[in-house]
Amino acid sequence: MKTVFKHRRQLLKAFSTAPLLPLLPGLSFAAASASDSGSSQNRLILVILRGAMDGLAAVQPFADRNLPSLRQSVLVNENDLFKLDSYFGLHPALGNLAGMYQDKELAVFHAVATPYRERSHFDGQNVLEIGASTPDQGMSGWINRTVPYLQNNAASVLGIGQNMPKILDGQFETSSWAPAILPEPSGSTIDRLQALYEQDAYLGERFMQGLMAKGMAGDMNQNMNAGHNRRGQNFNVLAQAAGKFLAQDNGPVIAVLESSGWDTHANQGAGQGPLANKLSELDTGLATLKASLGSRWQQSMVLVVTEFGRTAAENGTGGTDHGTASAAFLLGGAVNGGQMKTDWPGLASGSLYEGRDLRPTRDVRELFAYTLNAHLGINSDAIANDILPGFTGRSLIL
Repeated sequence: MKTVFKHRRQLLKAFSTAPLLPLLPGLSFAAASASDSGSSQNRLILVILRGAMDGLAAVQPFADRNLPSLRQSVLVNENDLFKLDSYFGLHPALGNLAGMYQDKELAVFHAVATPYRERSHFDGQNVLEIGASTPDQGMSGWINRTVPYLQNNAASVLGIGQNMPKILDGQFETSSWAPAILPEPSGSTIDRLQALYEQDAYLGERFMQGLMAKGMAGDMNQNMNAGHNRRGQNFNVLAQAAGKFLAQDNGPVIAVLESSGWDTHANQGAGQGPLANKLSELDTGLATLKASLGSRWQQSMVLVVTEFGRTAAENGTGGTDHGTASAAFLLGGAVNGGQMKTDWPGLASGSLYEGRDLRPTRDVRELFAYTLNAHLGINSDAIANDILPGFTGRSLIL
């Protein structure tokens, strides 16, 4: 299949001053056929937490007797946690997730990592996004390699946000949507642009698709203009957009969202502080995503992952440094939730990876493979041979 994804990125860059084009040049939704059913109506949303989330804070192993000696200023009081079982509790900022866990719509995984064992954000993100064992900047993203196995192909994968992540880059066509942060164009401007583009088969079609996307997204751009952060993004707005797009019967099957700012080297905080604020932002956004999906929530899985964890012990500035294993969340109406899944390695000094990190006991690609196979119905051979080549991990059962 001929690639057009990179050309679309170049087109966006070339017309970056035009306020309409960030809406979505190139987004198209193929009409669902009458035979579409089952997995073709299921939805997968992948949320990437960039900067490395502290899994020991998000999902605190309060019953591990070694925890208090490792953490002081970043340790949440046990009584403030949302208890998942007799050993683990969710951070108090994750109240919506706690409710989903009680409703059996959330499964929590701990001591999870990619095969990467260094501490570079750049390489850690690369391994997470290409689905391989080692960094490879020339390799395509594993979501891109999923495209030919989806019924509607390019119309089935949507990146939401200002930047297109590596996980979508590759040979096959994908689509993107970013909330506009410039003033909306006037009606006369739109009319002139439509007249300009209608003679061009490629641009004319995509201009009309952009108008369709604008209508589907409703007032999301207005919300973004009122409250976008310094990176030009707001996770809650992106989550709302994802839900609206994926709720459509002929909408995309997979969406990818990003949340930045998880690198808490200093002044991380415990029940309150920068990390608590990020967790609250994530929790609110995921609740918004559920509401925006509407009835489609029952056919959805949302996978939340990060590139690596953070050190078991806090550092001298009240933060945590780059580590290895972390936690991951799988939520949605299609999830057999209410489960805490881990082969817990413990936090004793002899159990820590390299004497400093939570030791990984589960490959995050198990979660990738599970969502693709059990939820989207992609053949396990295609996953092992093409989408996640070289992955021979155990099968995840929920």
